[in-house]
Amino acid sequence: MTGMSGGGEAWPALLPEALLLLGAVGGLLLGLWTPQQRQWRVRLLVTAACLASAVAAAIALPEPAERVFEGTWVVDTTTGVVRLVVALGVAVLVWLAAPSVAGHPRETEAYVLMLLGALGTIGLAASGDLLLLVAAYLLASVPLYALAGFAKDSAGTEATMKYYLMGAFVGVLLLVGVAALVLASGTTGYLELADLLPEASPALLALGVLGVLAGVAFKAGAVPVHFWVPDVTAGTTPPMAAYITTIPKIGAVAAAFRLVAEPFADLPLDVPLLVAVIATASMTLGNLAAFAQTDVLRLLAYSTVSQVGYLFMVVAVAARTDLAVPALAVYLAGYAVTNIGAFAAVAAAPAARTITDWATAVGRHRWIVVSLVVCLLGLVGTPPTAVFVGKLAVFTAAWDGALAWLVVVAAINTVASLFYYLRWIAPGFAGVPATPGGAEAATGSGARTAAGTAQRTEPVPVGVLHGAAVVSVLLGLGAGSWLAFALPS
Repeated sequence: MTGMSGGGEAWPALLPEALLLLGAVGGLLLGLWTPQQRQWRVRLLVTAACLASAVAAAIALPEPAERVFEGTWVVDTTTGVVRLVVALGVAVLVWLAAPSVAGHPRETEAYVLMLLGALGTIGLAASGDLLLLVAAYLLASVPLYALAGFAKDSAGTEATMKYYLMGAFVGVLLLVGVAALVLASGTTGYLELADLLPEASPALLALGVLGVLAGVAFKAGAVPVHFWVPDVTAGTTPPMAAYITTIPKIGAVAAAFRLVAEPFADLPLDVPLLVAVIATASMTLGNLAAFAQTDVLRLLAYSTVSQVGYLFMVVAVAARTDLAVPALAVYLAGYAVTNIGAFAAVAAAPAARTITDWATAVGRHRWIVVSLVVCLLGLVGTPPTAVFVGKLAVFTAAWDGALAWLVVVAAINTVASLFYYLRWIAPGFAGVPATPGGAEAATGSGARTAAGTAQRTEPVPVGVLHGAAVVSVLLGLGAGSWLAFALPS
């Protein structure tokens, strides 16, 4: 890794973030002077900012790692992958959300908040200092509280309140953890912490590690701070649910990865074992809770909780194997594409909230079902999808990092997850209810339900769904090539 830099020399390293920030500020100013019926201009500007940021991130990705601003901001492979995935993901999610926010009095603000949340996400991944981690946590949280309740209906308001209260509580735990680590070491920089923490008080270390990991686990949606995930996902609109369960999770997992690889690497505490237990609990409890779900958004919510378990497998071995970084990269990319595709399938028929309703709504559109099958089987880890390559890489890294028992647990959970995905896939293909009609009637009642009637599908989400399915397969087939190009040897 190259030496630290600061001042004017550091700014070029932050070009991808600067482009996102310019897009947010420019979009807000453009929206102020644009008539309500022409807010699509802001959407174009935000998309252009995301694509420009992705290009800048891709160009910088093969470059040697460096720490800028006195080591507080780390630019390396992990940060580069997060930059690229987040920028492209937000560009797609802006258009996925367009049908639901178009014409809204605060349409511009929705796009700007999505960019600001993306900046916070990248900040989580790039943090090389505990204080920057706290600032990134806030920036990756506050905009999302507003996005969760953007529809301003009763379900969205309840979701926002639960999200905010849980986020505030865990934020306090994060601050307590940071304070404990500062008391134990007298510093906040990751490199300095790595040198000083092994000789610190075990009690302060335990409190600090638990508090800091709680913060990043909340943003990732990991057990035991996952309780907000199903309520927020089911309470907001499908596009916003896709954003909330995809974008911040990417940065949070990368932040946990860096913490375990640097300041927590040589502690007298067994931090990898703690992370492995969190991974086990997340994948197992997420799968068990998903089995009983008939609401498609709640099913996907618990699916995202289980996915955190697989992602935290590579976090547990961050300091133990050289295979961890490429495994993290391919899984983050594959998960982002596949998860966005699954939520796009729900957004394609936004009034259908249960499995039966969704199967009825898309009964005449078999290609929608085919693309959904690719995305759901991709989340399972079926070849030749990107998540299959990611899981294979993660399992290999965990095995190489002496966590063979965790690989066995993950393999069992992978097989188990297939059953609740099939509960959605089967009626989609058959065009008949998955369970007796009365069983789902109560769950699906309300304004958003389309039980028993076919409905018009939204073209933009359908396009996103098909695109995600294709990209998932292409990433899986070409994983070796793009990893060799993107990751330094």
